[in-house]
Amino acid sequence: MGAYIVRRLLLVIPTLIGIMIINFALVQFLPGGPVEQAIAEIQGRGDVFGGFAGGQDDGGLGSEEIEGYVGARGLPPEFIKELEEQFGLDKPPLERFLNMMWNYARFDFGESYFRKVNVMELVLEKMPVSITLGIWTLLLSYLISIPLGIKKAVRDGTSFDTWTSGIIIAAYAIPSFLFAIILLVLFAGGSYWQIFPLRGLTSDGWEDLSLIGKVLDYLWHIILPVTALAIGGFATLTLLTKNSFLDEIKKHYVMTARAKGLSERKVLYGHVFRNAMLIVVAGFPGAFIFVFFSGSLLIETIFSLDGLGRLFFEAAIGRDYPVMFASLYITTLLGLVVAILGDLMYVLIDPRIDFEKRAG
Repeated sequence: MGAYIVRRLLLVIPTLIGIMIINFALVQFLPGGPVEQAIAEIQGRGDVFGGFAGGQDDGGLGSEEIEGYVGARGLPPEFIKELEEQFGLDKPPLERFLNMMWNYARFDFGESYFRKVNVMELVLEKMPVSITLGIWTLLLSYLISIPLGIKKAVRDGTSFDTWTSGIIIAAYAIPSFLFAIILLVLFAGGSYWQIFPLRGLTSDGWEDLSLIGKVLDYLWHIILPVTALAIGGFATLTLLTKNSFLDEIKKHYVMTARAKGLSERKVLYGHVFRNAMLIVVAGFPGAFIFVFFSGSLLIETIFSLDGLGRLFFEAAIGRDYPVMFASLYITTLLGLVVAILGDLMYVLIDPRIDFEKRAG
């Protein structure tokens, strides 16, 4: 197993570099870079993409370009050069990429172009919100889905299995952001009941509350966003658990255990559970990374939660390259490492699995 892990870790480096190269190259051809963003801000337009849509706001003269920058009419070339130097765009792309990767290898992500804050400090500041959503969403999904999936497998084909499947399919068909809006309308004062808060993770004056008051206030705020996030994963995980148990229940060792006179409960949880839960439990790290970085973007926006999802999205829209590429680097690196952890969990759950023999 050790040799397999070493090989996987060594593959992380070229995979990570390849992903960074592709995205860095694509960005070079996209309009609306940081210089254009700064020019748009100076010109008072606030949105650089208006210049690419054919809009005209200069008396019908159209937008002029200085050294390839849309909307730079009236700005001296020296000022444009200063902007390029400020953003580090005065150097060749290859040199910029190599410098960036050298810094990233030392986890030096630089400073945000427009927030003037160290990128790592910015990520650490937003991380608690995303960690909160990720942990609670997965806990809720697993605590409900696994027992429900097991019961559906045991009662396969019954009326309980049929009507719960209908509910699960309906839940899966509803996008999480739409479900979040429904929850807001119903329970956050949209049109019906004002039961839960509309935004944020804590109330005003949270610092002055007692410890129990802080915990209750915190739970009161996360119920709606966590419920909205968990709805999709809940459906998928329940069906995955059910199908995994059904596959195991039909195998010969289960029939042998029953023939020996073991109770159904002992057969189910003493023999079937370990094998059936292999694929479910091993997928936990990957599911957490998905919720942590990508699954919460719309939920954070809808509930006005200032987390990593919103940070990375706003950085991409605003062409804040240090935050953009740092987020890509971090998420890719974590994703590759989590894939290895998933394999380790397979081995921990079932020691009979040997990846080294399979690789050979």
